[in-house]
Amino acid sequence: MRYARCRVDGHEFFAVVDGDDVVELTGAPWAGPSAAVGPRHPLSSVVLLPPVMPRTFYAAGFNYKAHNRHHAELGYDPVKVGPHPEVGYRAQSALVGHAAAIVKPSDVEGRFETEAEVVAVIGRTLRHATRDEAKAAVFGWTIGNDVSAREWQHADRTFWRAKNADTFKPMGPWIETDVDPLASVTTVRRNGVVDASFETGDMIFDPYDFLVEMTKYITVHPGDVLWMGADGNTAMDVGDVIDIEVSGIGTLTNTVVAEGARIDTSVGEVAGTDREGVPA
Repeated sequence: MRYARCRVDGHEFFAVVDGDDVVELTGAPWAGPSAAVGPRHPLSSVVLLPPVMPRTFYAAGFNYKAHNRHHAELGYDPVKVGPHPEVGYRAQSALVGHAAAIVKPSDVEGRFETEAEVVAVIGRTLRHATRDEAKAAVFGWTIGNDVSAREWQHADRTFWRAKNADTFKPMGPWIETDVDPLASVTTVRRNGVVDASFETGDMIFDPYDFLVEMTKYITVHPGDVLWMGADGNTAMDVGDVIDIEVSGIGTLTNTVVAEGARIDTSVGEVAGTDREGVPA
């Protein structure tokens, strides 16, 4: 099944994606029978919001076997990966949905990059989980675009703006429950041209390794998300259209615009701008 979070005329709701339509639910899809079926809308008529607004936004880093090689090719120091998973956090305020704008701040210099990530969406409360319990707790999967301003990342003590500025975390277009992402392929296209492609499952630690380790110390809740890291970096700039496809899930598409474009910052939609972010 595919589940989306949508908006129509100011009304926000979860929905089942049914072909070219979406069918409203009265609650979160992981709520089970309480999520009753409601009105139907054409998919083309709705705004696709981030498919979940997580209580906690977890993020794995340097979790692909080739990532350090790509990192070194760009002149960065290698990162030592420890013997067990270590998770980080990102800001919910950075989230935007499919077809939303990525706003490049005017004072960003140097590499402005995207990294393609598969995202686990949690559907059950979890603490001290076994591996089987961790697998059962993942409700479904979506796609994340991890935007980074690298000069800021290396200049600051934390990732507070380099990875968490408004619109820096597109996620979507929906949650897919009937897929094994560890058997998928992730493909990044910049303006329609393939820039990167890798086996989604070629991770150092898989999602269930993370959940077992995390829940030794942290209670994970329904609606939380875990971004699983990326294998490589794609440079981008104002005017670029970035497509991230994970086979079996779908394609997340976002356009980069300049700061100053008129956007709805709640979802990152461009309103009345051309592809350079100039009012049309």
